[in-house]
Amino acid sequence: MELLRWVARIAGLIGVVLTLVAGLSRLSGRYSLGTYQAITVLQAGTAMMVLSCLSYLASTAERRMS
Repeated sequence: MELLRWVARIAGLIGVVLTLVAGLSRLSGRYSLGTYQAITVLQAGTAMMVLSCLSYLASTAERRMS
């Protein structure tokens, strides 16, 4: 259960950073970050935040069952 919470925290932090980087690069007029398009980085950030939410949900469900 504690591992799920750490996965959620780390995935959430990575997701927020990726989303901010992609958003700021698009606002500045850049459409690519190295070899990746900014929209790809944005989707990766969104996926990490979804993973974070699902990990917190699983952690909460396990805590209520025990």
